[in-house]
Amino acid sequence: MAANLLSYQGINISEAMAFGIGGGLFFGYLPFIRINGMPLVTYRAAPGHILRQIASIPGVRMHQKKFRRQDEAMAELDRALASSMPVGLQTGVFWLPYFPKALRFHFNAHNLVVYGKVGNEYLISDPVFPQPVRCPAEDLARARFASGALAPKGKMYYFDQLPARLERGPLILRGIQTVCRMMLGSPFPLIGVRGIRFLAKRLGKWPQRLGRESADLHLGHVVRMQEEIGTGGGGFRFMYAAFLQESAEIMQESLLRDCSASLTTAGDTWREFAAMAARVCKGRARPDDTYSAMAGCIDRCADLEKKVFTELQQWVKGRS
Repeated sequence: MAANLLSYQGINISEAMAFGIGGGLFFGYLPFIRINGMPLVTYRAAPGHILRQIASIPGVRMHQKKFRRQDEAMAELDRALASSMPVGLQTGVFWLPYFPKALRFHFNAHNLVVYGKVGNEYLISDPVFPQPVRCPAEDLARARFASGALAPKGKMYYFDQLPARLERGPLILRGIQTVCRMMLGSPFPLIGVRGIRFLAKRLGKWPQRLGRESADLHLGHVVRMQEEIGTGGGGFRFMYAAFLQESAEIMQESLLRDCSASLTTAGDTWREFAAMAARVCKGRARPDDTYSAMAGCIDRCADLEKKVFTELQQWVKGRS
């Protein structure tokens, strides 16, 4: 997403590098925010965080706006597209007709890039799909004004000023520092590594606290948030590992390469949990697919991520 908008302006940058310098990795288990009646579980920074981080770089300026009326929002989008400016939008997944019905649910923090319009259809680059897709104007308008938690309110954004080049080194350090602070330094027990442990503790007790049917519904929700929203929990760990690998070459630093390998292992462990949870939810559980085992899997993720970000935090301090 961010990489697409930057590349259009002549900044050649990978999606992983944009994710990393934007401080995109995160974890939060937020039961006071409900998605379809279930607690919000998020594996990446809040919508707009990456772009705001990039927009704070000297020489970068981002235009962003929310709207009260659909007609104003769509007219503004058309004006930007008429000037050949690709535009990022925040939308609600449920109202996007190109999503298969099985994947549509009420989640309002889905971001995509609109890069053109043909007749009454918008041309869209959506991170969930490998190829460009099309969306009728009335459906896109509805998705931009979906109601409920994290309502997008027609939000649109694009870069209208960038420097000729971005000096990667300082941005890598700043991006890593941001993620380490969120993953290790939050006093809030639902955020970062502490949040991962909190989820593991809660999940292990769900059958006793909620009953088996409700526990399975909550488990399915966690897996959906991990695996079906963008690249998902494990996927975001793999993306950040790719950022660290790329940064290791730029910074000539072997520690970043080692941390990349460790975070890849964390991503594999998140996927191990997801596979186990999916079997439970589909009634295909193996004898060792227990809630206790799944909680232990998430705890191992916390151990791996604490080690990675502690090492990265010390490395950044040593470079200061």
